[in-house]
Amino acid sequence: MDRQKSMERGLLRKSLSIRERKFPNEDLFLETGLSRKSPRDIIKKSPRNIITKSPRDIIKKAQNDDGDCRVTATVFLSTFVAVSGSFCTGCGAGFSSGAQSGITKDLSLSVAEYSMFGSILTLGGLIGAIFSGKVADILGRKRTMLFCEAFCLTGWLAVALAQDALWLDCGRLLLGIGIGLFSYVIPIYIAEIAPKHVRGSFVFANQLMQNCGIALFFIIGNFVPWRLLAIVGFVPCVLHVLCLFFIPESPRWLAKKGRDKECRSALQRLRGPDVDISREANTIRDTIELSELDGETRMAELFQRRYAYPLLIGVGLMFLQQLSGSSGVTYYASSLFQKGGFPSAIGTSVIATIMVPKAMLGTIIVDKLGRRTLLMSSCAAMGLSALLLSVSYGFQQSFGILPDLTPILTCIGVLGHIVSFAMGMGGLPWIIMAEIFPMNVKVSAGTLVTVTNWLFGWVVTYTFNFMLQWNASGMFFIFSMVSAFSIVFIYFLVPETKGRSLEEIQALLSNYVQ
Repeated sequence: MDRQKSMERGLLRKSLSIRERKFPNEDLFLETGLSRKSPRDIIKKSPRNIITKSPRDIIKKAQNDDGDCRVTATVFLSTFVAVSGSFCTGCGAGFSSGAQSGITKDLSLSVAEYSMFGSILTLGGLIGAIFSGKVADILGRKRTMLFCEAFCLTGWLAVALAQDALWLDCGRLLLGIGIGLFSYVIPIYIAEIAPKHVRGSFVFANQLMQNCGIALFFIIGNFVPWRLLAIVGFVPCVLHVLCLFFIPESPRWLAKKGRDKECRSALQRLRGPDVDISREANTIRDTIELSELDGETRMAELFQRRYAYPLLIGVGLMFLQQLSGSSGVTYYASSLFQKGGFPSAIGTSVIATIMVPKAMLGTIIVDKLGRRTLLMSSCAAMGLSALLLSVSYGFQQSFGILPDLTPILTCIGVLGHIVSFAMGMGGLPWIIMAEIFPMNVKVSAGTLVTVTNWLFGWVVTYTFNFMLQWNASGMFFIFSMVSAFSIVFIYFLVPETKGRSLEEIQALLSNYVQ
């Protein structure tokens, strides 16, 4: 009997040694009395029969992981190609401001018709956002970006060739669908490939390139006919399609789909040929397996206590971002300048000149100051700018005083609002959205967050012109109060994610709820 027990123990040890050679960087323990760990540390087996780790183990493993700190040329190239889609987004957002006078004159559009044209981009974005998570999960991040460009290319051509409001709206709607898909997949892709110490800056480049697109159209829209402006928007979409064939797929998406060999190959390409990626690859696999214990979460199952905190953060930030009036101010900047008595051509050119350097500054400091500090600073500046616009239009409408100061105050207010938005509140909610959700809820939660953004964006952009004519001062006072509430929300609820890996952030949020 003793001899039989010793043989059994020898076979168990031999099995363990073989298992350790197969997975050299894992702390694997057999579910037997030979394990030195407590039962709490032995987690259920995953569907692939590999023992996963607790959130606390993943945090420690991620903190000790120094293999992903190198920023290679492939990471730079992949990030640049991905955010080129954001440049296309910026071109679409900036088009309505520069083309407003030309379109209304050539096609004889009323205020209501042009408001529909301007806001239908966000309606298309809402449609794209509804399917964004599922499409990105089925096709992968890279092929989803190619899918987005099919809508953008068709949309720009329809706008350029439009002879009436219907074709104009159809083209703008298709463009919006592509942009809605982009708004989800680009930050997700960058967050999944970038090393943790530069992830914030790299994802913030999404906002930087969007500002570059807006700035370009603000400048050239002053002297380029609107049809030619649509062709200009078509060109970067073509270039983006060609460049997408030269970047790797997201390793985390490949790991989620069980394509471990391709995952390691993509990760090796991103981190460099001489870097040992086994520890990072194992950490990614551990986190995915831990999240897959509960299976893929559907939208109805998303509203559970364990997901409440990250969901509140993601939806809350997007809700407050849009209710601050940011989309309306960007889309109809020309109208704001004209109402304040300031030359719109000069105003939009000044904005275009300043907003790109400011967004570059945000890209540099986001991983130095942190997400929370930059978000609160951005909201404070937006609130003050909106309050200044409220006072400016109030003097003009209600009191008829300070007529000489109104154009200057209008210029400072619009400029301050757009620039401060570009520095923080424009890009940071998308960074945080890409960081806080685990892989098993990233599709449903990311879709809900993106839909929230585009839904309230459509409400603001559609009603903006009407409210501007009704009571501009009151509208901007409401925007300033929303920005003030945003500071309180961020201070008490939004955690700092700077310098943490995705696995650390998700494990910490999981521990917080527990």
